[in-house]
Amino acid sequence: MQNILVTGGAGFIGSNFVQHVVACTDMHVTVLDKLTYAATRESLDELPQSRVSLVVGDIASEPEVDRLVAEADAVVHFAAESHNDNSLHDPSPFIRTNLVGTFVLLEAARRHGVRFHHVSTDEVYGDLELDDPTRFTEATPYQPSSPYSASKAGSDHLVRAWVRSFGVQATISNCSNNYGPWQHIEKFIPRQITEVIEGRRPRLYGDGLNVRDWIHTRDHSSAVLAILERGRIGETYLIGADGERSNLDVVRAILRTLGRSEDDIEYVTDRAGHDRRYAIDSTKLRTELGWMPEFSDFDKGLADTVAWYQEHLDWWRPAKSATEAAYALKGQ
Repeated sequence: MQNILVTGGAGFIGSNFVQHVVACTDMHVTVLDKLTYAATRESLDELPQSRVSLVVGDIASEPEVDRLVAEADAVVHFAAESHNDNSLHDPSPFIRTNLVGTFVLLEAARRHGVRFHHVSTDEVYGDLELDDPTRFTEATPYQPSSPYSASKAGSDHLVRAWVRSFGVQATISNCSNNYGPWQHIEKFIPRQITEVIEGRRPRLYGDGLNVRDWIHTRDHSSAVLAILERGRIGETYLIGADGERSNLDVVRAILRTLGRSEDDIEYVTDRAGHDRRYAIDSTKLRTELGWMPEFSDFDKGLADTVAWYQEHLDWWRPAKSATEAAYALKGQ
């Protein structure tokens, strides 16, 4: 593969993947990104223009997608509407981007015989009980609980159908919650970090005991590249780094890192349909492809992330007031 098309490559997870590809391979990357509020040109600015091209466009636009896919050896599909709270307020963008956009990309990949990798989420599996030792595997039944996770579940099913019905050369990965640089401050970890940096109390939904399985976005990137290069066509791989932490534990770790009392927390009304626990079993990925995470120490990865937000105040502060105003309208 010499040329890959990365959809959503100016967003948080996508841009970190583009940076990883440039650092670890000789491939040229074309980024297709709509540049919504959650994407940023700055995340790509330091990459050489000879290696990365940015096309501002919509994955649901058939002519543009067809042209770009025809020029690529592979498509890595990150582009998605991904904020659960927003999907509860207005599901329509999630249906257009996550379902219609994936359909348009799959059809282009089918026409041009291009390798396709679809990036998805563990939220398609629903949630687990807090005292249940079970973790999600590739065989776990789908049970989405929000418009966001339902739209991602639907896109996963489209990919599998196009593999079986039309022979599209595709793989799927379902990943646990990412953290790291360039993540929009509406998301859980950067929101809490920036609140504490600005001297306010971080807010927690409900009792704060909801558990997420955290993975540094650099580890997600290395896993996706391994699947793209060595994954078996038609297979699904779960990506996780054994980073289970309650939301309360994460916030306390952020407070500690920034020199504040661990109990300096404000609790707010829980979110509708708030899943209790996610946990990933990535045994298949590790045994078949030999992948291992770099950031096996969550506290170290979190400290690196806190430092990044401290060093990039000019990037996130312009969006902070509007983000918090939107949360305030919802009492969060």
